[in-house]
Amino acid sequence: MMSTLSIVTSPPKSPSPFRGGGFLKPFSWKERGWGEVIHIFYFLLSFFFLQNATAQTVSPERMQQVYEEIKTPHKYGLIITPTTNEKKLDCPTVFRKGKGWYMTYLIYDGRGYETWLAKSNDLLNWTTLGRLLSFADTDTTHWDSNQRAGYVALQNTKWGGNYKLQKYDGRYWMPYLGSNTRGYEEGKLSLGMAFTTHPPHKVAEWQRLPKPTLTPDDPDVRWWENKKLYKSTVIWDKKKTTGYPFVLYYNANGDTSNNNPKYRLIERIGMAVSNDMKTWKRFGQDPVIDHQSGISGDAVLQKMGDLWVMFYFGAFWNDRKDAYNRFACSYDLVNWTKWQGADLIATSEPYDSMYAHKSYVIKHKGIVYHFYCAVNKHDQRGIAVATSKDVGKSTLNFVAPPPPKKK
Repeated sequence: MMSTLSIVTSPPKSPSPFRGGGFLKPFSWKERGWGEVIHIFYFLLSFFFLQNATAQTVSPERMQQVYEEIKTPHKYGLIITPTTNEKKLDCPTVFRKGKGWYMTYLIYDGRGYETWLAKSNDLLNWTTLGRLLSFADTDTTHWDSNQRAGYVALQNTKWGGNYKLQKYDGRYWMPYLGSNTRGYEEGKLSLGMAFTTHPPHKVAEWQRLPKPTLTPDDPDVRWWENKKLYKSTVIWDKKKTTGYPFVLYYNANGDTSNNNPKYRLIERIGMAVSNDMKTWKRFGQDPVIDHQSGISGDAVLQKMGDLWVMFYFGAFWNDRKDAYNRFACSYDLVNWTKWQGADLIATSEPYDSMYAHKSYVIKHKGIVYHFYCAVNKHDQRGIAVATSKDVGKSTLNFVAPPPPKKK
């Protein structure tokens, strides 16, 4: 089902108000008329936006300060692992309720993604509680019957804050990736929205809006997102920096290669906005994070004072063969300065020897915890954590790997 959407853009460009040798005539309402006054207004407004965008670059010194604050050089190890080799874990999202910590994460079992919930008292030892978004076994024709990958939304974004989820309209909210095709991220992946009136730390099936909120077939789909839409995150910006309270970031791909295989299906991160969490408008024509190769995805935002920090992952950029976690910073949620230094997380251990990616980062009692998806050479996937201070080593391991396939 197609969703009805529109794109939010900046004001249109206007003819220059300058005349006769490049000098502006003395202002006169009668001589100029309302048409030219409007042109002048748009010119000045466009100039303001241009100047403001230019001023939004985050300095290298500030970027370095952020890196020093968020780096986690100590890998604790695996904290949640699959029970069999047929299952793969992905995309941790951590929040707090009362004195407990909770994590939503995904399990892929060969059919598709479902969304699960786990609990911890110390951010290191976790117990799985149950499912929040399950497959549809009664209506297999529904648009999301075989893929329901959710990521809780509207969390308090203050760095080192309480990390609690906020209610809007009496509900907790969870954007999710959906498809009715079986397989690993197969089919026409689109974005949906789930919600619940139950406490978010209790196991209960979340309700879902009947139609997707964003699809790759929408009439206003942009040049970089006409194939598949992937993970999304939603923040509640009460200052309405973009003009809207709810801001969604998601990664997507499209065929922008001009038949050059090297550039086919690059994933980029873009934006959408909403006033009610149900109807979403695409924001701008271009992605806000684009590395011109491979994958840039799974954005998660927190705020440090006046600065927004986006944690995201990269994979297969240029000549790299691995996946790794990065960050970018912004003052206005739109113009992002990408970190140029070392990866926040990269492969280094047997349990993450293939990929170390997909961030969720929090700070609690002076310690930074960087949760991520760890993938080893046997393609076993689990959830791991690294910390800013040495807190020891996990004793958890993957199950025995599957036997090698016969050639």
